[in-house]
Amino acid sequence: MPQRRTGEAHEFSNGKLSVLRKHPFFADLEPTAFEQLCRYAKHSTLKRGATLFSKGDPGNSLYAVISGTVKMSISSPDGRSAILNIIEPGEIFGEIALLDGGARSADAIANSNCELFVIDRREFIPFVKEQPGLAMKFIELLCGRLRWTSDQVEQIILQNLPARLASALLRLSEKHKPAQQGRTIAITQQEISEMVGMTRESINKQLRAWATRDWVRLEHGAIVVLNAEALRDLAEAGSGSEGE
Repeated sequence: MPQRRTGEAHEFSNGKLSVLRKHPFFADLEPTAFEQLCRYAKHSTLKRGATLFSKGDPGNSLYAVISGTVKMSISSPDGRSAILNIIEPGEIFGEIALLDGGARSADAIANSNCELFVIDRREFIPFVKEQPGLAMKFIELLCGRLRWTSDQVEQIILQNLPARLASALLRLSEKHKPAQQGRTIAITQQEISEMVGMTRESINKQLRAWATRDWVRLEHGAIVVLNAEALRDLAEAGSGSEGE
């Protein structure tokens, strides 16, 4: 596995440990329980483009992103790929196969240089059994993942191309706090094309049309959402005439 382990979580600064402490799943843990969780967490780094795990691999760990982003994707034998999600700092992933003991349902690839905390299933499952409240939070997480997937399927089947792009931008921007200059999404046009099932050329044409209306601003390797309400109206209407 292309990662470098450098020690246990409790050996690192409070800034990095805050990824665990501030996560809503672990925020309510008693100090002794949180210290135990930190003993289980191992620190790892990944270079951009490195594969953390592949679809079909055993699900033996839970991951928390300290810095960087991780791309969850699937691919076909003919080389086509679809991005399911971009995991950002402060988020956890890998819980589905971890909890049910099954195989990984997607590939996890470092979208940039990353720092992660990794918690082994053999230690985490007994820990969860001792923390009933934590088990309920993971049920909530799985329900949230299911809703996310259902929304994506609905958009692909029912929405036209501009509405799908608007929905994807809104979904990604919700992970970021509002700012005076808009919400910046660190994603390339190629990546978002793989997320919504559109060609890169179609993505570029649509984004440039929206940029002239000051709905978005295009930056190198990023898209800044300036007018979320306009995108939301377009996504809800599902009509391409407003987006051209």
